[in-house]
Amino acid sequence: MPHPLPLSRQEPPPRVACSGCHLRSLCLPQGLHATAAAWLDGMVSAQLAVLRGQALLRAGAPLESLYAVRTGFFKTRVTAQDGREQVAGFQMAGDLLGLAGIASGRHTVDAVALEDSQVCVIPFGRQLGVGADVQALQQQLLRIMSRLIVHDHGVMLLLGSLGVRERLAAFLIRLTQRLQALGYSASALVLRMTREDMGSYLGMKEETVSRAFTWLQAQGLLEVRQREIRILDPQGLQQVAAAGSR
Repeated sequence: MPHPLPLSRQEPPPRVACSGCHLRSLCLPQGLHATAAAWLDGMVSAQLAVLRGQALLRAGAPLESLYAVRTGFFKTRVTAQDGREQVAGFQMAGDLLGLAGIASGRHTVDAVALEDSQVCVIPFGRQLGVGADVQALQQQLLRIMSRLIVHDHGVMLLLGSLGVRERLAAFLIRLTQRLQALGYSASALVLRMTREDMGSYLGMKEETVSRAFTWLQAQGLLEVRQREIRILDPQGLQQVAAAGSR
């Protein structure tokens, strides 16, 4: 698989203050004091445009910044010593990239844009300094890390106890729930990732993912048009996902 181009920092998007960002409720604690919000505005050093296929993070690179996804969609992946790649997750607006590198001081995954995206750059040393001064911000970072741990536990359950069809159904439910929280439709979505990426994440082969989509569509649960998915029977899809965990 060809590696994406290096990240280009040309033509950065217009700077948007944290206090005025539409993702404020996802990134910032509720009721954050105006002074603390101003500090946070100063903490974000830049906003970067990341083109589709470009790598924002590289495994092994020093952890210098965290990145808050403002718009767009990313996948994170790990590479085994024999060169095999495994998709570790998918990130969208409101998610933080780079947290996995805190323990070692180096990034542990590649993060690649699946569509043209924008991220806010938060220098890590500066973030720690602000977190020590503003308790609410420090607590918010811990909440985000906790949310990631809970999500990882859910993925382990998904892979360990569900069959192929059930895994795909549960994945689509989780994805639509996350998108709905951002204001998107609860019944229609466009998949940014490929079938190959989904298969890598869910522990399936690409053709197995396609067969699972075909089965769900034959049951009248979905309408599939390439990457466009419309959920026709949300309750039925929930029942398929739940059947594998009984």
